[in-house]
Amino acid sequence: MHAHIRRERVPGETRVAAIPETVKALAALGLAVSTEPGAGEGSHFLDAAFEDNGATHEGAIPANTTLLLTVRGVTADEVETIPEGCTLVGLLAPHANLDAVAALRDRGITSLAMELVPRITRAQSMDALTSQASIAGYRAALIAALHLDKYMALMMTAAGTIKPAKVVIMGAGVAGLQAIATCRRLGAVVEVSDIRPEVKEQVESLGGRFIELKDLESGSGEGGYAKEVSEEFLQKQQAIIRERVVGADAVITTANVPGRKAPTLVTEAMVQEMREGAVIVDLAVESGGNCELTESDQVVTKHGVTLVGTANLPATLPADASRQYARNVLALAKHLVQEGELVIDPEDEITGAMLLTHGGAVTHEPTAERLTEEENG
Repeated sequence: MHAHIRRERVPGETRVAAIPETVKALAALGLAVSTEPGAGEGSHFLDAAFEDNGATHEGAIPANTTLLLTVRGVTADEVETIPEGCTLVGLLAPHANLDAVAALRDRGITSLAMELVPRITRAQSMDALTSQASIAGYRAALIAALHLDKYMALMMTAAGTIKPAKVVIMGAGVAGLQAIATCRRLGAVVEVSDIRPEVKEQVESLGGRFIELKDLESGSGEGGYAKEVSEEFLQKQQAIIRERVVGADAVITTANVPGRKAPTLVTEAMVQEMREGAVIVDLAVESGGNCELTESDQVVTKHGVTLVGTANLPATLPADASRQYARNVLALAKHLVQEGELVIDPEDEITGAMLLTHGGAVTHEPTAERLTEEENG
């Protein structure tokens, strides 16, 4: 068996799918490991460190590759470079890359999407969405503090008292919870909105104040994720949280629905009412954004408010983001490699949930439905 670690091609992607520590562990599973030269440079893991842990360097994907390990997968054009019989692993974003999914299907390539890891106890160590979202939430809090025109914390000075910043965090998933914890460490007063009422206890345990969405149905979906809600629901939610957003010094939005466009939570009208110098950090910008005015990979000022739309925040902390992701990938490899063989079992609870393409078919039902719709026009 052979595992190959590919250098990422997506602009701004600094992460890598394996680090020297996990290369050594992959070899212990019986995998010969190769890395593309420079694969870890963006996250400061140099070729020499990979060599010291048993990896060789290959400019192209070796013909005998069993596992192709990536962060962001491949494009439709790059599918042709994957050898037959190889299994692709990565954050494949199938809802946004249907052309690549179709190419993988047509070439009969097996692919496993790291964002489809089921939220069950046995798969916790493979949960890349959680590991990367935690990093994004931490970074978002620091970005808010960086752009804010005032202290985050309460300050008692000889010149008088400075009140702490008011931060509103929208979405109390993994990213939101980490943002709460980080903002609270920085001394801010934090209020939190989420359509899932059961997260209230977690929010309060971190020192945040939960904004009650009274008289609204629960937005809880499967696996602990939020579900897609109606436009009427969103309008009622906006009305409830409007006062908090308008009075905030900083707003961090983290609301995503897997495989769907992000819900609009902060309207232009709300931004217009916020104070000059306030900040919005939109973590959902890659899936459409939670704020109407944020722009992908841009920091702009509109109506006096700084809007931060930096996409792929985990890539801004590449060393630890790669370390976490590589360990997620290693945990998956340990699950797949059994008695010296790579076992792809569609009936397995973990493997089956992660399978995107296999045997010349799109095996992830929601993606298969969308692809059929697109191909049928």
